[in-house]
Amino acid sequence: MSLRPLGHLSAALLTAAALTACSAEPVEADDPKPSASGRTAPSGAPGGAPDEKGLPLADAIMKVPVAEEKRTGYERDSFRHWVDEDGDGCPTRQEVLIAEAVTAPEQGARCALSGGSWTSYYDEAEVTDAKKLDIDHMVPLAEAWDSGAYEWTPERREAYANDLGSERSLVAVTAKTNRSKADRDPAEWMPPAESATCTYLVDWTATKLRWNLSADETEQAALLELAEPCADSAVEYEPVS
Repeated sequence: MSLRPLGHLSAALLTAAALTACSAEPVEADDPKPSASGRTAPSGAPGGAPDEKGLPLADAIMKVPVAEEKRTGYERDSFRHWVDEDGDGCPTRQEVLIAEAVTAPEQGARCALSGGSWTSYYDEAEVTDAKKLDIDHMVPLAEAWDSGAYEWTPERREAYANDLGSERSLVAVTAKTNRSKADRDPAEWMPPAESATCTYLVDWTATKLRWNLSADETEQAALLELAEPCADSAVEYEPVS
C-alpha cells in the first residue's frame, strides 16, 4: 500500500460556484489534510518557515512556466484513474482515504472501507462517512491538460491521475467543496476555509512544479497576490521524470 505524508491546514475564498469534479462514487467532475500519527505537517502550514529544503512560496510560483492554456481535445477519459497500482486490492481512491484518515477505517473485502473519520481541510469539515468524500486532483485533470498534459502519453496521464508519490497531488475533501471547485484554478476558486489558503497555494504550486505544468498569466498573477500573507510558507516537491 502506498503511504503519503500528510497534514494540511490553511485558505481564503475567491469566487465560487460550478458543478463537476472526482468523486466518492466516482461522480464525473474534477476533483486538514489532518495531521495523523506518523505523518508531519506540510511546510506550507502556518508557522512553517522556508528552509534549505524548500522554496519560499512566491519564488516557487515564479518557477512555474507561463504559457497559454490549450483545452482542445480534452476528455476526462484521457486520464485513467482510480487504478490499483500496487496490486494490493485497494484502488487509488481507497489508498488516499486510508492515508488521510484521522481515525483509521476498517478494511473489508475488495478494500471496502467502513467507519473511520477524516478532516476536509478545504472547509474544516469533520467527516465520518467515506462516501461523503471526494478525492480531489489538486490540479484538476482538465487544468492539467490545459497546462501541458495534452502533450503527454496515456501512461504519463494515468500516472498523474493516480499520483500517490506526493502528499500534494490528491486530497480527500467534502464532495461539496470538490464540486464547487470543479476544474477551476486559484484565479477563479479558493477553498472556503481561511485556514486553508497558504496550504492550498503550496499544494497547487508544488503539483505544477512536480509535473512541469504551466500557468497562464492570470493564474500566476492570482497566485502571487494570494500568496502575499504566506511569507512563511515553503514549497517542496520532487519532479517526476
